[in-house]
Amino acid sequence: MELFSDWMGIAGGGQAVGRFAHYLGGITWIGLLYFFNFIQGSAFGEMGEAARGEALRKITWRTLWWFRWAAALTWVSGIWILAHQEVLSSTTYWQSAAGMGILFGALLGTTMAANVWMVIWPAQQIVIGSSVTVADGGEADPAAPAAAKRAGRASRVNTLFSIPLIFMMMWPSHFGGPNFGTPDSGSRIVLWIVFAVIWIAMELSALGKVGGYDGVLNRIALDKHTDTIKYGFAITVVLYLLFEILG
Repeated sequence: MELFSDWMGIAGGGQAVGRFAHYLGGITWIGLLYFFNFIQGSAFGEMGEAARGEALRKITWRTLWWFRWAAALTWVSGIWILAHQEVLSSTTYWQSAAGMGILFGALLGTTMAANVWMVIWPAQQIVIGSSVTVADGGEADPAAPAAAKRAGRASRVNTLFSIPLIFMMMWPSHFGGPNFGTPDSGSRIVLWIVFAVIWIAMELSALGKVGGYDGVLNRIALDKHTDTIKYGFAITVVLYLLFEILG
């Protein structure tokens, strides 16, 4: 069968299986991420407490199941793709513009998946659990407001990261490989420093480690989803221009 021929090759069956799962999982994950940030958040702001609580219990709870497992499928299939490419065993590939783009995207994707499973999902369990308790006539969990803020910030920074992530994942095929070659060592260092500063600063800010959950970076880039979109594209443009200048 053709699917199983050249299994480890760049166009082999391992790639076909991995990419199919990666695309399917990624579309589902990012689509639901955008639903939470662009639609649910705005709608919840217009709902009364009772309606919002019912939506949390009946819609958000179900959506989170697909959301977190789609994130897991996307991450696992991404690792599968990397494991089934012989070309990636070459250190020179990772020094090229294409390889650096894949690494940037992989780091963003891994961070986003970790946010889903280690921040968003645990926090939402507290929020939704509190809503269920209130609906049953009990008292709200005092930890719920802080948990909602924590989940919201992590979800919003994932939205920010998703824009350069998607660009970097298409980078090798459309830009990095045929047009940029391999930057010299000094250029690679600059690219890595700029990427790392943006990546680490925004992640730590979203986690409340830099200035708390209402710190400057969060207020500027994460308070409004429209600003998050703008800054996501701005980061993407900055990284692309650096490759243009230094690559």
